[in-house]
Amino acid sequence: MKASFGVASLFAASAYGHTIFQEMYVNGVSQGHLTGIRVPDYDGPITDVTSNDIICNGGINPYHTPLPSTVITVPAGAQVTAEWHHTLNGADASDSQDPIDPSHHGPTITYLAQIPNALQSSVTGLKWFKIQEDGLIAANQSWGVDRMITNKGKVTFTIPSCIPAGQYLLRHEIIGATAYPGAQFYMECAQIQITGGGSTQPATVSFPGAYKGTDPGITVNIYYPTLTSYTIPGPPVFSCAANGGSGGATTTVKTTTTVATTSKTSTSAASTTTAAGTVAQYGQCGGQSYNGPTVCVAPYTCKASSVYCMRQVSTTAQQYIPVFSVAFTGSG
Repeated sequence: MKASFGVASLFAASAYGHTIFQEMYVNGVSQGHLTGIRVPDYDGPITDVTSNDIICNGGINPYHTPLPSTVITVPAGAQVTAEWHHTLNGADASDSQDPIDPSHHGPTITYLAQIPNALQSSVTGLKWFKIQEDGLIAANQSWGVDRMITNKGKVTFTIPSCIPAGQYLLRHEIIGATAYPGAQFYMECAQIQITGGGSTQPATVSFPGAYKGTDPGITVNIYYPTLTSYTIPGPPVFSCAANGGSGGATTTVKTTTTVATTSKTSTSAASTTTAAGTVAQYGQCGGQSYNGPTVCVAPYTCKASSVYCMRQVSTTAQQYIPVFSVAFTGSG
C-alpha cells in the first residue's frame, strides 16, 4: 500500500505541479505583476539539466512577449520576495492548484549572476552564485515548497550586502525531485540593478553544469520511502561574512546549546561576533563553520533550543518559521 501511495503522489505532482515566479517585492514593496521578470506563457517544467532552458526557462515554454523592458532597482542588503502562482493570472483563491498543487514538494533556491545588460536577450555564459535555499525539515517532513504555499506563494530572502553594484539576473527556482529523468525544474529570471554593495566576488557556477542528473537531490524519489535527509543540488549558499565581505553592524551572540540538524549543517557551541538583524525569514542563522548574520529581522528571533526562527504569538504558544540551519540564541 505504501508503494502504491508513493507512486500516486509522484504522478500527482508530475501532472499538476505547474507554477510561475511572476511578481517581486523589494523591502515589502511590490514591483508590479509580471514587471521585470522573464515569464513564460506556459507554466510547465524544464526536465533536462543539460539544456540552456535550465538557465532562465524559455525554449519549450515560450516567453511571454514582449520581454520585460524594466530593470528593478534593489539595494544591496535588501529583503526580496519572489511570488509564485499557478498561471499568469496571479493569485486565484478558487484554484486548488494555486500557487502550486499541494502534492508537489521540493526545495526553493535563488541565484544571482552579474550581466553586462539586464535587458539583453542572451543568458548563456553567465556565472551564478546561490544566495538562498530551503529544503527538507525531516522532523515534520515539510519542504521549502510547503512553506511557500503556506505563505501564499511567497519566498523571502536577502540580497548580500557585500557584492558589487551592477546589473544582475536573479534566478528563482523550485525543484520537484522524482528520480531523474523526471525531476521537474521551475525557474524564472528577474532583471535587477543592485545599488550600494561592496567588492566581494563570490565563487560561481554555470548553467547548464551546476546540476547533474546523478546529483542526490535530483535522483531521489522524495515521496517514497520517507526521507530522513535531503541534499539540495548546487553549490553552498554564499555568505558575505564567510567570504570576508562587509556584513554591516556587528553584535556579540553567545550560543549556549548544541543543536543538530539533518542536512548541510551540524553542531555549534561558541561565542561569535556577527552581523546584526539581517537574517531574512527562512534564512540561515547558524551552523558549524557559519559566520554570517545570526539575528533575524523583526519579528523573528533565533533560538538555540530549536532549529527555527520563532515568532511569539502568545505567552503559551509559539508559531515556528522553519529554516534549513542550526539556530543560535540571539536578540533582534
